[in-house]
Amino acid sequence: MRLDKFLVDCGMGSRTQVKTLLKKKRVTVNGQIETSPKTQINENKDEITCAGQVLGYEKFVYYMLNKPEGVISATEDKSHRTVIDLLDQTAIDKEVFPVGRLDIDTTGLLLLTNNGQLAHAMLSPKKHVDKLYEAQVAGIMTADDIEAFAAGIELKDFICQPADLEILKTDQEANTSLVRLTIKEGKFHQVKRMVAARGKEVTTLKRLSVGPLVLDESLAKGSWRRLRDSELAALQIFDVEL
Repeated sequence: MRLDKFLVDCGMGSRTQVKTLLKKKRVTVNGQIETSPKTQINENKDEITCAGQVLGYEKFVYYMLNKPEGVISATEDKSHRTVIDLLDQTAIDKEVFPVGRLDIDTTGLLLLTNNGQLAHAMLSPKKHVDKLYEAQVAGIMTADDIEAFAAGIELKDFICQPADLEILKTDQEANTSLVRLTIKEGKFHQVKRMVAARGKEVTTLKRLSVGPLVLDESLAKGSWRRLRDSELAALQIFDVEL
């Protein structure tokens, strides 16, 4: 691997910033000052330091974000803030992207990574990865709705796979319901459309989990953290390099 790529992957900055570090003789390879960005190194065996700090190689990075309202699930947009704008410079340098998308007004769990294989595995329709949402609904959800979701809601363009609807609370006076819903697809506006097909309306929507990955409720909206080792271990079910 080229030395400049290694340094970028370790979060030392952009290619241009890394070249500046090399010119200033801030980088060593196995104890020797190195100034050429083209130098080939073994990222698994050579000891690389930058400003005296020994660097460990990270090929992939993984961020858990509690997505807030008003931010879109994209890497760039001319009109809105994106989820990338909420992360750190390392995420930008490593070109992370959201795994799937949440609507602009939907909150909750969003995984961001630069691991394309993992993203493909988690989003593949063949995998049927469970996605758990909590929704506030205008209207009273009933046992008939539970049965309809379990049978598969029919929409204009497709029939949804069987879904698990749990009614947490209803308020007859306010004509509202609080529900949890587990789906196996991730179609555009799917949860909202499924609820609308039953004559009600989703007013707020929050994603709680995707597969084995569960939202850390200690994360405030707009906050993020790197995945823990235990969470990475849980993602091994997708059988890809992590």
